[in-house]
Amino acid sequence: MHIYIEDISNHIGKNVTLRGWVYNKRSSGKVKFLILRDGTDIIQGILEPGKTDAASFDVFNTLTQESSIQVQAEVREFRGKYELGIQNIQLVHQSKDYPITPKEHGVDFLMDHRHLWLRSSRQHAILRVRSELIQACNDYFMGKGFTLLDAPIFTPSACEGTTTLFEVKYFDDDKVYLTQSGQLYMEAGCMAFGKVYCFGPTFRAEKSKTRRHLTEFWMIEPEVAFNDLDDNMDLAEDFMEYIIGRVLKNKKKELEALERNTKILENTKKPFPRISYPEACEILKKEGVDFQSGSDFGGTDETVLAQKFDKPFFVHRFPSAIKAFYMKEDPKNPSLSLSVDMLAPEGYGEIIGGGQREERIEVLEQKIKEHNLNQKDFEWYFDLRRYGSVPHSGFGMGIERCLAWLCGLQHVRETIPFPRMLYRKTP
Repeated sequence: MHIYIEDISNHIGKNVTLRGWVYNKRSSGKVKFLILRDGTDIIQGILEPGKTDAASFDVFNTLTQESSIQVQAEVREFRGKYELGIQNIQLVHQSKDYPITPKEHGVDFLMDHRHLWLRSSRQHAILRVRSELIQACNDYFMGKGFTLLDAPIFTPSACEGTTTLFEVKYFDDDKVYLTQSGQLYMEAGCMAFGKVYCFGPTFRAEKSKTRRHLTEFWMIEPEVAFNDLDDNMDLAEDFMEYIIGRVLKNKKKELEALERNTKILENTKKPFPRISYPEACEILKKEGVDFQSGSDFGGTDETVLAQKFDKPFFVHRFPSAIKAFYMKEDPKNPSLSLSVDMLAPEGYGEIIGGGQREERIEVLEQKIKEHNLNQKDFEWYFDLRRYGSVPHSGFGMGIERCLAWLCGLQHVRETIPFPRMLYRKTP
């Protein structure tokens, strides 16, 4: 019976077959110890004279790191842990000169060998948490009656800003761009379905080398008709409480392997603190931060603000001048927008950004002119305001930034299987 290591507890006392790769091995006299990984977990197997066939000892002696094998073994429980009493080993493929040896390697070396680095226990834990996080996001919105819509990756125009677009040659020498966000299309979707979301890759051509930036990342973006800014914050904090709780429940072992202190994660409970941009500026001023009011926050500013809170928190009503054309102005103070960022504690910065959208066509047309965008590219977007326009809002959450916080990582490069950064496009 072929089984996976993650299911080993269901087969105590049984003879089973496992297939995988050699993680490590060692000897203690006549007894041999083999550490096997199969993609779901790792387990120790023991070769003992009289219990393991003689040929398997010869095979053991030839095994190298990452050689692929098949073993027949009895599943045993010892001191609360599971192990294999190996009866037979069959070599599937001999690995030679595996480059990532059990010693310290530089980041550049590991990134050049990312296709192999994925096999390490640390990367394995991170990406299993990522998988759970993505599933939790989908389950949350499906459970709330949202419809999943797929936004296009090729777009005819900018959504966030013309300076951060990747241009692609299209047919007949035409130009298109890799999407910065699926939001505009989700606005069309919410007018059709009420509440929708998309999940897919997004691209930003920012020449940034910070630990928080990737040029290609994955974003989940809900949009809801008839929701205002406060409704949007309610949705965002409910969503965050759910997905963090889900990961804490289902990926405890992986977080322990990463030595993640989960105390603050466990404190991710509603309600989240909410402060306005002017209030945030006052906090920075009192802390002696050299910050110019009217500017967007930098990483240091966000870190200082985060020190005041022990859970995610909202900063809302940023200056209209620093937000995208589609963000609605605050009726009480048009210099501010009905925008919001959710910042993570511990200095991880913005993990959600969004707000209420401008639903008035005459205001949008003026904003398009002010941002020097081609009005013809947005005629379909204006139609959403011509035919049954309503207040609506939404947000976007980058999977990688959220995962970096969840796992306590110092750089987002480990949060995605094959990261794309300013100077990294391989493997």
